[in-house]
Amino acid sequence: MAYGFSLDDVAFLRSAAGRAALADCAALPLTDASRITDVAAVRRSVGERFAAAVLETVVLRRKSALKLVDADSWLFTGDALQQASATAVARHRASRLAGRDVHDVTCSVGADLVELARVASRALGSDVDRVRLEMARHNASAASVSVGVVQADALRPVSRDTVVVADPARRDSAGRRTWKPADFLPPLDELVDAYAGRALSVKCSPGLDFAIAPWAEEVELVSLDGHVREACLWRGLNTGVSRRATVLRSDGTQWTVTDTEPDDLPGSPPGEWIVDPDGAVVRAGLVRHYAARHGLWQLDERIAYLTGDTAPPGVRAFRVLEHGPYSEKALRATLKRHDVGRLEILVRGLDIDPDALRRRLKPRGGAESTVVLTRIGRSPVAFVCRAERIPSEGSPEA
Repeated sequence: MAYGFSLDDVAFLRSAAGRAALADCAALPLTDASRITDVAAVRRSVGERFAAAVLETVVLRRKSALKLVDADSWLFTGDALQQASATAVARHRASRLAGRDVHDVTCSVGADLVELARVASRALGSDVDRVRLEMARHNASAASVSVGVVQADALRPVSRDTVVVADPARRDSAGRRTWKPADFLPPLDELVDAYAGRALSVKCSPGLDFAIAPWAEEVELVSLDGHVREACLWRGLNTGVSRRATVLRSDGTQWTVTDTEPDDLPGSPPGEWIVDPDGAVVRAGLVRHYAARHGLWQLDERIAYLTGDTAPPGVRAFRVLEHGPYSEKALRATLKRHDVGRLEILVRGLDIDPDALRRRLKPRGGAESTVVLTRIGRSPVAFVCRAERIPSEGSPEA
């Protein structure tokens, strides 16, 4: 069970003695094997009263490095860190509100609030949890940004004429993930009603049924390094966009496709490449728009695999070596002919277990290949491919 921080814990951790204790303990291994020794060392350093808070903070800071940038001196609770947006995602969302007055009504420990404060005209954060608010105050100071922080219920507005940013908690009282917007904290409909007529930015799970949010003028799906991280429901930005997919990379590159772009595609046989669009594009329903941008077309109008004679820049695409009707016997013969031993199997539109199929195929050659199994119309098709990373535009390899 996660440690429950108190206001006294936060005050100690922010003090000179607390900072010294955290620095002393930062070098501890904190493994299962060293647990008893580590706990004893921390208790000797800071005493029984604050040992658990120091240990938990060191552990959480290490975990934060996987998603947050320059947060090695921040304070967290376990739940708050788990829900916090990765820095690249929070930074992108904040960039869309640059120059505006912004109020984060569920600011928690301030991961989003800090990024908003970097670009907003003014940034205010509020939360019902006093411990998290004090952590947010500390984290904003550590990030050298200016924010206002107040204790307030998100359903009781305490600001006017600001864009309202919210990230409702999506777990119930037992810690189980919930998919019902009525069970969010605060409930989604109540949150929207509380800020009628106000510009809104609400972070949600990418698996949310967006039909339950008819008030959202734009739904944006965001991925980072190939993983879909969140959906953001926007109101009041007046972009003319209904659906947007934003693809971010840790190297700082990014691109966006929207439903305002053309989506007319040719009907042609399979080309030289198979392309699996980023998950944000698929989830946003923008596969055709992405394909049209890059001169691609669909293998089947109901399946997200794309094909074409040129692969888009900056993606992992599959150069087609051979393709034909799928049968296990025919595929085994094709793999043997290409001397395939290391095999990746991708499946879409067919009821096939890739791992079980790989065991049955027993590839034993020296070459590496990717097999894409899908259907065109009602016919199952197998593409034997070579996976290639296409250089991004402007890279030395391009």
